[in-house]
Amino acid sequence: MPTARDALLDAARAALTTRPWPAVRMVEVAAAAGVSRQTLHNEFGGKDGLARALVRRAADGYLAGVEQALGTAGGTGDRLAATAAWTARVTRTDDLVRGLLTGCWDGRLPGPAPSAHRVRPPGSPVPAQRTADAGPPTPAELLDQVRDRVVAALDDGGRPPGDPAALAATCELVLRLALSYALVPPSPGTAGDGVPLVRDVVERAAGAVAGTDRGATGAEVT
Repeated sequence: MPTARDALLDAARAALTTRPWPAVRMVEVAAAAGVSRQTLHNEFGGKDGLARALVRRAADGYLAGVEQALGTAGGTGDRLAATAAWTARVTRTDDLVRGLLTGCWDGRLPGPAPSAHRVRPPGSPVPAQRTADAGPPTPAELLDQVRDRVVAALDDGGRPPGDPAALAATCELVLRLALSYALVPPSPGTAGDGVPLVRDVVERAAGAVAGTDRGATGAEVT
């Protein structure tokens, strides 16, 4: 059974599929969630707080997906490829995650306000809202968080000795490659929306990380 907070976030996210954020009304969000408008204000403090919570949940959901991808069975190439594929896929399907990772927000989204105009809200009595009110990570910060998670998961002593900095650099390269599909989508009709190509390139790059000339799936590097 979802909490009132989760129900409100789900209702607000659903409203975004049919109208821009400026047109979303709080009374409608509360009604769709089956709670009072007062409950909405208790949880989020108002529409701005709800917007911050939506963006924070998108960031947390993306990072949870990264953790799941890193739990994929297989070697370095498999897990790097799974992380890249998840990043490429979610940035194509979730406009909030795409905004978080690229910094490209349009007026229909509840994106973060420009730093020059951002006003720190008063402390919320709700712990989850205090986290949301702190603001989302910048694209560079989020990329760093993902890179560090990938490095920690892959640099587990099971691969040949090498330069940890090289692993970090390769992980960042992989993530930036995946993000390129958010900024410049593949041509219509491309198999898997370009994800198979991302996986292939990542698996080849993983061969260099592992100190071999073959990717995790055995594809020779050309």
